[in-house]
Amino acid sequence: QVQLVESGGGLAHAGESLRLSCAASEDINSINAMGWYRQAPGKQRELVAAITTGGSAHYGDSLEGRVTISRNNTRNTVYLEMSSLKPEDTAVYYCNLVAFDGQWHWGQGTQVTVSS
Repeated sequence: QVQLVESGGGLAHAGESLRLSCAASEDINSINAMGWYRQAPGKQRELVAAITTGGSAHYGDSLEGRVTISRNNTRNTVYLEMSSLKPEDTAVYYCNLVAFDGQWHWGQGTQVTVSS
């Protein structure tokens, strides 16, 4: 069973930055990509950013220009740096892992709340 341990969520004021981390229990050799999605109340889950084991990053439109994704393959960990946060960034942020066998795995989610 793949476990994804998320950390770094919480409360921020508009304009501030937050860093989310997600550590995977899975061995790096079975991981195709890891990333972050978010879901605000009443809205669909959307991609924030994802990164492959080889380091290719893909960003969604929601935080374009204000987010950087990186990973530490030694630690099976992916990081999400968000800056210039806005109240509309308030959501539950979910870590995602896509394995080479095609299975998708999700973390429990971490709440990010941005106050104006």
